[in-house]
Amino acid sequence: MAHPIQTQCLAFGPAAIQTAAALIAEGQPVAVPTETVYGLAADATQGEAVARIYEAKGRPSFNPLIVHVADLGAAEALGAFDAGARALAAAFWPGPLTLVVPRRAGAPIANLVTAGLPTIALRVPAHRAMRALLKATARPLAAPSANASGRISPTRAAHVLASLGGRIPLVLDDGPTPAGLESTIVLPGNAPRLLRPGPIDPAAIEAVLGAPLGSAPGGIVAPGQLASHYAPGKPLRLNARSAKADEWLIGFAALAGDDTLSASGDLTEAAARLFDCLHTADASGRASIAVAPIPNKGLGAAINDRLARAAH
Repeated sequence: MAHPIQTQCLAFGPAAIQTAAALIAEGQPVAVPTETVYGLAADATQGEAVARIYEAKGRPSFNPLIVHVADLGAAEALGAFDAGARALAAAFWPGPLTLVVPRRAGAPIANLVTAGLPTIALRVPAHRAMRALLKATARPLAAPSANASGRISPTRAAHVLASLGGRIPLVLDDGPTPAGLESTIVLPGNAPRLLRPGPIDPAAIEAVLGAPLGSAPGGIVAPGQLASHYAPGKPLRLNARSAKADEWLIGFAALAGDDTLSASGDLTEAAARLFDCLHTADASGRASIAVAPIPNKGLGAAINDRLARAAH
């Protein structure tokens, strides 16, 4: 962010939840405790709101985020649950378990949340503050840990303020988080896998599934490595000033194209539209894709990081 903002810290209660819900309705991220760690929550249906999470964290690349919902019904509206996923939800939700399931077609979730992937990471939290915020907003909330990228995950409001003070408008303080460790992440299915260890014992998960948990490829991986990063099926050329023959040009700022990330040069809008533009280009009749130059600052660095991955 170009200019530091005033970060409020409010003790949990109805007034604080109302303030937090109003900020989320405006597309702002707010820090809120869960039973695992403090999360940086924003409306998962708004691409620009989600882009502000990355902006505040200084996240180096657009990784999939966990979506927090109020109950299993809300989760099933967004993802497809098989019998194993439902059994795990029944056993451990609300609680510190994240399930990675196929994203439902038409689910009203910003593509930036899933990083363009066909799966979605879902959790029903147990903490009273996050549950109150979910109820007050009536929205699914994307929420990675509320810390600057590369910093230790926060288990107290003071940790959030030390890391994100001046970058976000509000921290909801409800004391130390009970688990102090990020959620366990499981990929259910015919060959269930433990993608990240957490507060729930893998043996308890295996007992519910009646099957052993495999590990993720290359060992345990974080949400950003749940699946291969989205890349179009066509050659991708970066820093293009114009389109070559049979190229679909994604423009930015004054450089117009077949589609544009942001005609006004707004990096938050560009981040929000990144995966939508790539999907549109991939579905076009052109043989290859070109992308206009993006300034390598702020969110632009994250956009360029993802484009470089996609180009490979």
